Amino acid sequence: MDALLQASYLECKRLNSLHGKTYYLATLLLPKNKRPYVHALYGFARYADEIVDDLASTLTPQEKADALRSWSTGVLNDLAAGRSTDHIGRALVDTAKKFAIPHQHFVDFLHSMEMDLTVTHYQTYEDLLEYVYGSAAVIGLEMVPILGYSDERAFEAAKKLGIAFQLANFIRDVSEDLDRGRVYLPLQELAQFGVDRAMLERRKLTPEIVAALKFQIARVRQLQAESQVGISYLDKESRPCIRAASELYCGIVDEVEAIGYDIFNKRAKTSTARRAKVAGLAYLQAITARIR
Repeated sequence: MDALLQASYLECKRLNSLHGKTYYLATLLLPKNKRPYVHALYGFARYADEIVDDLASTLTPQEKADALRSWSTGVLNDLAAGRSTDHIGRALVDTAKKFAIPHQHFVDFLHSMEMDLTVTHYQTYEDLLEYVYGSAAVIGLEMVPILGYSDERAFEAAKKLGIAFQLANFIRDVSEDLDRGRVYLPLQELAQFGVDRAMLERRKLTPEIVAALKFQIARVRQLQAESQVGISYLDKESRPCIRAASELYCGIVDEVEAIGYDIFNKRAKTSTARRAKVAGLAYLQAITARIR
């Protein structure tokens, strides 16, 4: 690996360790030869997200859109050419080539990032799925070739788990997303429980909001349950990482319950003790799989 490509992978790793602490922890459970490629996927996703959601940025919405479109076009052209001079793109192009990851996944991801610049709410769950497919499901689809698999059904399971991760984040981050002018929970589903955007904007927990959150939490758990069989289709050395990620990411909804659903005044986060317990067990499983 030449120095510039190595620097690109290291920058992706830095972004992962800095911004994706739970994701980074799970990545450490993978064999060392798989980790850089997972970092590359995270670095690509994080860099695009920073362009869109940097709250401290002085850019106007149009300037953000132009910046995202310019960077996106460059990276997609680099993927087509099979080489890049971009500090993130180098690692991404190398990873995509090594594992024959379809370029459409990156197109779909960037489409969802563009949606964040203009779409402030979603009427139905089906509407939301267009966004979630690009922002989360394709991440799972990109990961499978790196993790290794024995059955094509691993891809459908990965898609469902990625969606579950994203929906769990939406539940936790309702207040933060309101700060950005967005509501990701489908408005029609909120309305079933007597909740509208104005009620969320008041940021006062009500029985109606609690009921709506319970409905969304049930969906996360259902998707997680449906995805679990897919883990058995992955390489044995990769399974502990994904099991840990599943428990920690989907476990966000457990923490929402633990704070009494008060997402407006408290941030639901996985305790250090739970992280340590999950990571410790997964580490033992990872070592055992490598020995075998």
